[in-house]
Amino acid sequence: MSLPCLRPIPRRHWLAACAGAALLPAAALAHPRADITLRFSHVVAEETPKGLAANRFKVLVEQRSGGRIGVQVYPNASLYGDHDEMQALQLGAVDMVAPSLSKFSRIGLPEFELFDLPFLFDNLEAVRRITLGPLGQKLLAGLQPQGLVGLGFFDNGFKQMSANRPLLEPKDYIGLRMRVQASQVIAAQMRALGARPVTLAFSETRRALASGVVDGTENPVSNFWTQAMHQVQSDLSLTDHGYLGYAVVTNQRFWQSLKPTDRELINQALQEALAFANQIADTQNDQALLALRHAGTTRIHTPSATQRARLRQAVQQVQQQLVARIGPSWISALQKVMQ
Repeated sequence: MSLPCLRPIPRRHWLAACAGAALLPAAALAHPRADITLRFSHVVAEETPKGLAANRFKVLVEQRSGGRIGVQVYPNASLYGDHDEMQALQLGAVDMVAPSLSKFSRIGLPEFELFDLPFLFDNLEAVRRITLGPLGQKLLAGLQPQGLVGLGFFDNGFKQMSANRPLLEPKDYIGLRMRVQASQVIAAQMRALGARPVTLAFSETRRALASGVVDGTENPVSNFWTQAMHQVQSDLSLTDHGYLGYAVVTNQRFWQSLKPTDRELINQALQEALAFANQIADTQNDQALLALRHAGTTRIHTPSATQRARLRQAVQQVQQQLVARIGPSWISALQKVMQ
């Protein structure tokens, strides 16, 4: 599915983030034909934290292997989309994906939806106490029975609400059709606010907003900007109500087919790329917000402390619903880390 052309963020806004990918002159990257080709599919634009991290990973791997290992990056769902990338990975049709954490529920791991709980995290440092600690490693280890290897987590940032009206307190959501990704937690969040959740692939979201199939959605600002949603949504409300992150996953058969030294090279390059993505996530969202203000097509709202408290109160029930599905131990472990 093709998307309309995006209005680019001015070069100076992206320069700092993109400069890290230019590790070598172009001539130095003119390697011979790769002996191993790793196919990395993702669903967002190249200018997002995920897209920049994927491209940085490609440069690092190809540089350090002398071109012996090549990485083909397929952004913007150009190879596989939200609904089929996990199956494609399990079948070996692609070698690496970076789905949002909600997607793992589809393969029998609903505990990843912990990250979807509304108003759970106050900042990204709190998130990283989970993703970079033992609890994060336990979540990744749970992928092995599914024929997958979890290599790490990284951030896109906090989500904001958009529609063609401000969404500052629960009454504002009543009757709206809100696009959600395939997450029972996020769907329950929208229902608790009085909206109707509509599950759609990320690549279909802008068109659905433009055609009126859905009325609004939630996204970090960088996604909202790079997908040109500001052209079809008149209002963006800075709710910071939820976190959007990803896990990078590879096919177990592909991973085991590699020499240990190649696995080490790829993993080290990936960890550096993920650290880079985490470093720039806040910056990218801040720059996208500046670009939105400059574009002038979308009104930007910030809920008051009272309005935010009403939103939080309205969605409290969602955590109890998740506990009923995954048991209390995961929530208890998370709360212990968060203390």
